[in-house]
Amino acid sequence: MSGLANVQFWAFVGVVAGIYTIFALGLQLQFGFTGLLNFGHVAFMAIGAYTMAILVVKVEWPLWLSALVAIAVSMLFGLIIGLPTVRLRADYLAITTIAFGEIIRFIAVNQQTLTGGPQGTINLTGAGRASSYNREWLDFQGWAQDQLEVILGDHATRDLTMLVLVWIVAVVLIVLLQFMVHSPWGRVLRSVREDEDATSALGKNVFSYKLQALAVGAAIGAIAGLFFAFQFSFFSPQDFDPLTTFFAYVIVLLGGTAKNWGVPVGALIFAFIFAGTRFLDFWPLSELTSADRAFLRLIVVGLILIGLMAFRPQGIFGKKEEMVLE
Repeated sequence: MSGLANVQFWAFVGVVAGIYTIFALGLQLQFGFTGLLNFGHVAFMAIGAYTMAILVVKVEWPLWLSALVAIAVSMLFGLIIGLPTVRLRADYLAITTIAFGEIIRFIAVNQQTLTGGPQGTINLTGAGRASSYNREWLDFQGWAQDQLEVILGDHATRDLTMLVLVWIVAVVLIVLLQFMVHSPWGRVLRSVREDEDATSALGKNVFSYKLQALAVGAAIGAIAGLFFAFQFSFFSPQDFDPLTTFFAYVIVLLGGTAKNWGVPVGALIFAFIFAGTRFLDFWPLSELTSADRAFLRLIVVGLILIGLMAFRPQGIFGKKEEMVLE
């Protein structure tokens, strides 16, 4: 690849890493700090992306309002799924949440008039309008790109602009989560993770705190869905299969359970393996086709997860005392 194309490609990899950082932060709050084994986290990402797209394209609401409503709807769904499930433990909660994720995906597949069906948002009525999303987003992105051009000149491409935007939001969310988990509220979440009965005996409403963690994590997952929609414009139900949630678990476990600043490190490593290895052309990768490399990256991700569980289950930055895996 040429120099400019190389920069653009790695900027794209950085954007993917930023989106997965935001997505995994929601799971970090639910799983790492509260001990909720949520295997359907991708549902909140899908709800955020589809709600925003539907409101902008079909209802023709302003982008900023559609994005806020999408986050609120994801939080509402988090409460709805949490009310009957957060009392469940471990594997029962995992089974229920993965079923919830699949229900959302199959609804998106079958409600063609609402979501575009298997063809995704490219099939939405009025999808040609500003690349499916309000001109306001394109105008804002253009303004941000103009500001970046002051520093980078002609190298300030769309992907570089998105790279800056998504990582600004990711860092802000990490700082906010750091503040939250070190507050009295966050200390209760840790105690819920360690011993629900003891926490309840101290007068804390365990059920309420679990619901709160699920709702806040759902909001963060929806923000990741918004950026996914902004970056890829058109998306389909296949983009929100259960494997996406397991990728987030790999990121959380790789960076370290209950370590917010470990999430971006895990996401960068994951994005390099998942998106970058297809275009590396040195030996022995040069002997493989692009399709073969696509399968190879999944094998590498699996081997990393196996290695972590065998040799460092607490992750790169995690502590064994913070582990919630039984």
